[in-house]
Amino acid sequence: MQGKTFQLGDIVQMKKPHPCGTNEWEIIRMGMDIRIKCVGCKHSVLVPRQKFEKKLKKVLRSAATGVPGGDGGNPSE
Repeated sequence: MQGKTFQLGDIVQMKKPHPCGTNEWEIIRMGMDIRIKCVGCKHSVLVPRQKFEKKLKKVLRSAATGVPGGDGGNPSE
């Protein structure tokens, strides 16, 4: 089974909402653990990667498509 793909800067939806009422989280750190920040109240949580992948519902906005001109090219060209 292929896992869900996510990257740094993505806005994701988790299975359960945050107590502040919003269900959108931004991925701000990736590694063995993943740090996510609530879009509503800016509270951040460090979650083990395995637990994060299990509780992830879907990627709402990808950082790659959400950044205009995000092709990584040289801006002086």
